[in-house]
Order: sequence, then structure tokens, then C-alpha cells
Amino acid sequence: MAKIFCVANQKGGVGKTTTTVNLAAGLAKIGQRVLMIDLDPQGNATMGSGIDKRTLELTIYDVLLENASISEARVKSDKLIDAGCSFDILGANRDLAGAEVELVDVERREKRIKQAIDAVANEYDFVLIDCPPSLSMLTLNGLCSANGVIVPMQCEYFALEGLTDLVNTIKQVHANLNPDLQIIGLLRVMYDPRITLQQQVSEQLKNHFGDKVFNTVIPRNVRLAEAPSYGLPGVAFDPSARGSQAFVEFATEMVERIKTM
Repeated sequence: MAKIFCVANQKGGVGKTTTTVNLAAGLAKIGQRVLMIDLDPQGNATMGSGIDKRTLELTIYDVLLENASISEARVKSDKLIDAGCSFDILGANRDLAGAEVELVDVERREKRIKQAIDAVANEYDFVLIDCPPSLSMLTLNGLCSANGVIVPMQCEYFALEGLTDLVNTIKQVHANLNPDLQIIGLLRVMYDPRITLQQQVSEQLKNHFGDKVFNTVIPRNVRLAEAPSYGLPGVAFDPSARGSQAFVEFATEMVERIKTM
């Protein structure tokens, strides 16, 4: 049965999409069966996984409105097969922006994705959901379907502020809608050990959250930043880059952490 994780942070620009696609590729590289769901209308995770969002016949939008199942709408990225890190993708495009309005009066609107995933859960080891940077009906759908939340964050002061809001949101969803939901861990991303402030914030995180902070740290890395322009995760674009190797390490740590859940 698949473990379902949201990659979420209410602050924008913290590396949620980069984390999602590279973790998916890293997990696939170490032999896990992975489905990545793009819940952001911008469709960046779709494009970054080698899929042109403009050519998709079916997307997460169709699944949310129950016009298609995940098995009908998912696609595989041919670009990733040669790199040995191929995974299934349930893509998104601008149509998804209209889903919020269309779901307003619908019954079970916050459980649509959960029901869709349940139908294919036995086919995967991991389902990763890339959430938009806001607490919307889309993010709520992701949180209601997940076993846990992976929180990528930069070691900066404003990131700590945003983390407080996210923790409160997760507590509310846990109490009212999804009792299984928990924070799996905090992932330090875009980390530069030369910056004293980042070292200090990193230590604060470890002191406050303890073993909820992943051991793996994702460094600030140009190759990771370049990869999306080629429609590839960094893990496939340049496997030898420090950032790519860090994500494979993170994938291995995730698999180990699941065993203790």
C-alpha cells in the first residue's frame, strides 16, 4: 500500500516543486514505484518531470471533477526512462485554477483526491503531491489524502514565520478531517553553510523540532536550478551534481523513515 505525502509550505519560492520532482526521481532511482501528483495550476512539477502540460488530454482537474480516474489520466515520462528514474505523473495545467470554483457546492469536495488515490494505492510505494503555496481547496484535498507532510524550507527568518502557520493548519486538518495527518519532517533546502544566519536557523530548527528535521540537507546548487529549463529533475539532468546526489540520499532516508512510522 502506498505511503502518501504532501510537499507543502504556505510560503512561496521555498523549493516545493524542486523537492517533489527530485524526490520522486530519487525514489524511482532506488527502485521505488512512485506516482507524482501536480496540484498546482502553474503545472511546474508536470513540466519539470518531462511532460508538456499543454498536450495533456486528461489532468488532475478531470480526476477532481470525477470525469476520469487516475489510471486513465496518469502518464509516464519517456525522458526519464534512460536516466533510470522514471515515475508516473498525474499532471496539471491552467484548467486546475477553475476547479476551486466548480468544487464549491460539491459533496465530499475535500476528499476527491483521497478516493481517487485509494483506487490505485496498491500499485505504488509512494505517492507525492506537490501543493500550491496557499491554503486553498486544492491544498486541503492534498492534506486530506496524505499520511504526512514533508516541509521544504530555507534556513531564513521569514521561513520560520511561515512554518508556524503551516503547523497550525496541519493541526486543524488533523483534528477535523484527517486524523492520520502528521508532519513527517522538515527538509532544509537551498542551504549555504557559509552564511552564518542559515547555520543559526538550522540549529534552531534542530533544537525545536528534534528528529522531525531530516538529516539530509539540500545544498544551493546551480545544476538543480538549471534542470527545469530542460524539462528534467536535477537527479536525471546531472546525476553527479551535489544537489542531485543529496536528493538521492534524501530518498534513501525517506525509505528508512517510513519503516519506523
